[in-house]
Amino acid sequence: MIDTIIFDFGDIFINLDKQATVDGLEKLGLKKWNEDLNQLNTQFEKGLISEENFLLGIQKQIPSASTNEISNAWNAILLDFPLYRLEFLQKLSKKYRLFLLSNTDSIHINHFKDRNGDDFYNRFYNCFEKVYFSYDLGMRKPDVEIYNFVINENKLIPEKTLFVDDNFDNIEGAKKTGLQVWHLLKGKEEVIELFEKGIL
Repeated sequence: MIDTIIFDFGDIFINLDKQATVDGLEKLGLKKWNEDLNQLNTQFEKGLISEENFLLGIQKQIPSASTNEISNAWNAILLDFPLYRLEFLQKLSKKYRLFLLSNTDSIHINHFKDRNGDDFYNRFYNCFEKVYFSYDLGMRKPDVEIYNFVINENKLIPEKTLFVDDNFDNIEGAKKTGLQVWHLLKGKEEVIELFEKGIL
C-alpha cells in the first residue's frame, strides 16, 4: 500500500517548453545547443556555480547578448501551472506524505515564484512535507544518491513510496532504489489521473 509520493515538478505540475529556451538563445546568436552548455547546465542544476557565472558561461558563446536577455531566454521554458493540478495536489496532501524532487536551478525557481506570486507559491509548497531542488542538494536525478538521500532523510519505505516523473532516465534511477514508479507520458497522461489509471 502506497503511503508516500515523490513528485517531479516540470511537466508534472508546471508545463514546460524546452525548445523555447533553445530558440530564444539562438535568436540571441547561439549557433547550436552543445555539450559545453550541457555541462554548464548540469553544474548549475547541482548548485556548483553561481547564477552570475552560469549566465556569463552562456554569454561566452553569444557575446552580443546581455545577461538579462540570456536570463529571459532561459526562463522561456517555463509555461503555465494549471490550477486544477494544484487543487488535486492539495486534496492528495491530506491522505499521503508528499515530497517534491526536481532537477532545477535558482533562476527558474525565482522566476516561478515571481510570476505566480507568493500566494500560489506558498499554496503549492505547503502541499509537501519537504521540497528538494537539485541546486540545493548538490545532486541531481537520475543519480541514485539523490533518491537515497530523500529516502534516508525521511525514513521512507521504498516499497510504499511512489515516484512520479516524465523523464525515463529519472524513472530508471528511482527503480534502482526499490521505489515504486509511474513514468508519466507528457501530452498523453495527467498527474490528476493517478487514481483513474490505478496507480494508487
